Amino acid sequence: MSNPLAFVIEDDEDLAIIFAGALKAAGLDTRILRSGDMAMAQLAVSTPDVVVLDLHLPNVAGTDILRHIRNDPRLAQARVIVATADPRLADMLQSQADLVLIKPISFSQLRDLAARLTGTTPTNGSA
Repeated sequence: MSNPLAFVIEDDEDLAIIFAGALKAAGLDTRILRSGDMAMAQLAVSTPDVVVLDLHLPNVAGTDILRHIRNDPRLAQARVIVATADPRLADMLQSQADLVLIKPISFSQLRDLAARLTGTTPTNGSA
């Protein structure tokens, strides 16, 4: 049986690497997507179990991606973790996301929350 699939949709390269590492430590296979249009293209052909979503992305806004995920029946089971530095926008999206985290987000925080959402067992590795 394969591991759950996670997308890290984040344009900041350092954060994307940290987030992907945390998700891998939570037992998920990960893909990093660095722009909104790349994310939309992958969402058209893949069904991730978890999406870590930045809101301020090039080409397609994270809010539009979140709306797309929530309106696509094929993606209905995807768990969305919004990762943003914008607390006001985070408050507005509480009802649409499974979790809303305000940056900075620690490796262990994301690892443990992703494991809880997917029922996987995290490892103790750190970044």
